[in-house]
Amino acid sequence: MAIASGAAAIGQSRAIVSALEAIGRQPAAAPRIQVAMIIGLALIESLAIYVLLVALIIFFANPFIKYVVPGA
Repeated sequence: MAIASGAAAIGQSRAIVSALEAIGRQPAAAPRIQVAMIIGLALIESLAIYVLLVALIIFFANPFIKYVVPGA
């Protein structure tokens, strides 16, 4: 989970840096770049939330317990 959170943070920071560089090069295209950046950030954040969801399911529901603990 920590790896996925770190990867999501790195991905978001690279997306923001790229968007700011693009806006710096072409200020007239700022609205289109901003919209694309926000959509991309939302997709990256949803991936991080899915990782959290899977981790919580494995931690609390533990569907693999019958393979780990005999007789469970």
